[in-house]
Amino acid sequence: MVSASVIETLHRIDQDLTLLINNWSTPMTDSFWMMMSDKMFWIPAYLLCIYFLFLRLGWKKALIVLASAALAFALCDQFSNLVKHVVSRLRPSYSFRMLDGGLNVLEKRGGFYGFFSAHAANAFSLALCLIAGFRNDKTHTYNWFCRCALVWAVLVSVSRVFVGKHYLGDILVGALIGIAVGSLTGMAARYLINKAIPTVQG
Repeated sequence: MVSASVIETLHRIDQDLTLLINNWSTPMTDSFWMMMSDKMFWIPAYLLCIYFLFLRLGWKKALIVLASAALAFALCDQFSNLVKHVVSRLRPSYSFRMLDGGLNVLEKRGGFYGFFSAHAANAFSLALCLIAGFRNDKTHTYNWFCRCALVWAVLVSVSRVFVGKHYLGDILVGALIGIAVGSLTGMAARYLINKAIPTVQG
């Protein structure tokens, strides 16, 4: 078991790093981070990805990839909710120490607990699922898409620190869980595609 003093020390370090990053934001960049953090803003990008999945893979393979992404999203979201209530670590926006330290809060404070970040887990799981999904198309490498998807996941995740909703530790743990879940569901989708649709094109 990790002693209470070690946990408290790690929490203090997490608080200090979060304040350091959060305070880098300025009124000029606040709107950018709020935009990156807004799920509704990304709906056109999601629809564009879906369109190209069907265009490049055909409807059968595209549906399997979309099912894997939906599964990854659901797993990350529900697991995050479970862990938040088990760990019961208050969000930085509910911490007097963080608020006294000048925490910049750009959104409603939301629920009390924030460990770990569902935004980070969902973003990375979705990115990994789509990267694996597009690679079922052997006619393109999709290296550009891989880079863009990972940069997008990083920016969405970090935005949660800048808007004052999560500690850096929440983001790092969420990202790791998202990578693990997205990789597993993405590989499962590729396996199913290779087994179920080995000779069907499109």
